[in-house]
Amino acid sequence: MTGRCQNRVMGIGWRGQRVALVPLDKSKHMDNAWRWVNDPEVTQWLLIGDYPTTRAMEEAWFDAHDAVNPKEIHFAIETLVGLHIGQCGIHSIDYVSGAATTGLFIGPPEYRGKGFGRDAATVRTHYAFEVLGLRMLYVEVFAENEASIRNLKQLGYEEYGRCPARYWRRGAYRDTVELVLTREKFSPQVQ
Repeated sequence: MTGRCQNRVMGIGWRGQRVALVPLDKSKHMDNAWRWVNDPEVTQWLLIGDYPTTRAMEEAWFDAHDAVNPKEIHFAIETLVGLHIGQCGIHSIDYVSGAATTGLFIGPPEYRGKGFGRDAATVRTHYAFEVLGLRMLYVEVFAENEASIRNLKQLGYEEYGRCPARYWRRGAYRDTVELVLTREKFSPQVQ
């Protein structure tokens, strides 16, 4: 890793200033994940959560993601003392083009708006660029999710488009903002 990302490697996972991204572990992370995907407050900005997820469905998701899939990488987001507070991933990885999509969420409300998500996005981006060798990351965000858009732009993401009425979400069609980050534009914030 570069000088900006010193001491990121840890025993298991990748370490930031506030969080570590660790491999998802069904026995350790599934109960929280199941609770969060059924919590409307957590899923208000996600494309999941409006359809009830049973424990069996969540277990099946974890089991499916235990299999090696080079096009999908999922992490649990933990505090530096090991508390599971969210999840993030790198999706639809295209190694030939060097591009992928990303996403993350923080579950417990007391950890939102305090820099944990930004730190997770920073670590995830270092991993995508410096470990996987990708050159470009895309993300799609609901237009009303101003905090997420602001955080992504602080990392160097640039808006490249908007899609009006992209998704039906809780009583209305919602616009999305599409953002892209290239390796050259990545500017992690030191906390």
